[in-house]
Amino acid sequence: MTRKLTLTFNGAARTVTGSCHLFDLGGRRLLVDCGLFQGSRTLEGLNAAPLPFKPKEIDAVILTHAHIDHSGLLPRLVAEGFTGPIWCTGPTADLLEFMLADAGRIQEADTARRNHRRDRAGETPFQPLYTEADGLAAWSQCRAVELETPFSPAPGFKARLWNAGHILGSASVELEADGVRVLCSGDIGPENKAFHADPEGPSGFDHVLCESTYGDRRREPVTIQARRHLLAAEIRAALDRGGNLVIPTFALERTQELLADIVALLREGAIPRAPVFIDSPLASQATDVFRRHAAELEDIAGPSTFDDPQLHYVESVAESIRLNSVKGAIIMAASGMCEAGRIRHHLMHNLYRREATIMFVGFQAAGTLGRVILDGASRVRISGQDVMVRAAVRRIDSYSAHADQGELLDWITARAPVHGTLFLVHGEDSALTTMRELAATRVPDARICIPEIGERWELSAGVPACRLETGREDVVHALGQDWQNHYAHLVTGLRKDLARIESEAAREEAIAAMRKVLDEYAAHHEAKLGKQPATS
Repeated sequence: MTRKLTLTFNGAARTVTGSCHLFDLGGRRLLVDCGLFQGSRTLEGLNAAPLPFKPKEIDAVILTHAHIDHSGLLPRLVAEGFTGPIWCTGPTADLLEFMLADAGRIQEADTARRNHRRDRAGETPFQPLYTEADGLAAWSQCRAVELETPFSPAPGFKARLWNAGHILGSASVELEADGVRVLCSGDIGPENKAFHADPEGPSGFDHVLCESTYGDRRREPVTIQARRHLLAAEIRAALDRGGNLVIPTFALERTQELLADIVALLREGAIPRAPVFIDSPLASQATDVFRRHAAELEDIAGPSTFDDPQLHYVESVAESIRLNSVKGAIIMAASGMCEAGRIRHHLMHNLYRREATIMFVGFQAAGTLGRVILDGASRVRISGQDVMVRAAVRRIDSYSAHADQGELLDWITARAPVHGTLFLVHGEDSALTTMRELAATRVPDARICIPEIGERWELSAGVPACRLETGREDVVHALGQDWQNHYAHLVTGLRKDLARIESEAAREEAIAAMRKVLDEYAAHHEAKLGKQPATS
């Protein structure tokens, strides 16, 4: 019986997160990435849904890099029975020791916090998706491999990793199975990226999976020196306002890039000598890994960069809380999209201050708190509390670790010819559709597809892929903003809206009208289910 190579998209399809691609060759199963969905609560709910495959039947995983949207479901995979190797670069393995354990601690802490909320009294307790111990167990299954070195990740598969230029240890994955050559881009870095050489890779494939995060955006080329000039201007302006500069930042890579730039500016005398607090234990641990790999990095003055006396690494919760009384400081905290971690605490204590500045330096996915703030919300809801947004909200795009539209198109061109299918993944709708139009001229021999989560394709040599199964209709509603985003927007503005109504009697009438709509909807829904509405 002839074995056929198939590919199933289990994440990062019409959305930016949850990267998880399953390759199957006659029952031999290989995952490229196994990441968490991040975004709206509905989208993140997919992380707890039954896995679309049996972990015990997965032979191996190849990991493109350590970011949680690519690696964050590995602990669950292992906890549910996966025992095979997790192939990755050496730096990625070093980072995962801390990244996966931290992800487990966050799962445990967030679950405990949700279970203790007063509005959940008497309800069935949530269980964490996985634990710190599960994270360490997953890390123990990592197997490091050098870039451009052929290896066999699972029976029937040959593979090589190529520098993706995205973050420390990031790689694109070249696969060959059943005579079919496939390349998974992973996340592609931009030109002039600090620390890393430009992305590399071979050409001539049957099928290519390419990320499309910034497929609808072109950035002005910015050198590292020009970027530092932009950063210096933002820091000076923020400190001149008299408040703190709060920077939501990814613990891995973005924190270290910012530290390298801030230290360079401090040493040049280009910015005031304000204290810089790195309030993320994970960022501190990741920085230790960067110190160990400093000799491999570009644009850095050695490990001492991360030990400047103006830098203060905050470890304990008590130290973090003491920052509430600080003014005129630079505070960097994770997570970069403001969905978890200590940054939420700092936003609660700084967003309402007119003298404070919140500066975003990374991509904010649809439905995340960071995206809501960046899109101009006047109020936001954080951990059940309404917070006014009075702080200045700023953004610097030049720190992106992702290639922009032009750089993605150049990367695709360099992989040509593509004889079968170019799959565009890891993007939102606007980015994906724009890339599909523009990429057609770069790989004229290829069919260009935007897959859906759950689609399964047969991959053959020299011809376009053939779709075997359609996507999952049950996940379409989870992409983009969900009802909880709209609810938070409604609730945070409701008091202000009611206050604009002239009399107390009219406000009571408005509230009664809203209640009536909800009651009528509930009664209609229960009638459709064949139930009688409850009487009060």
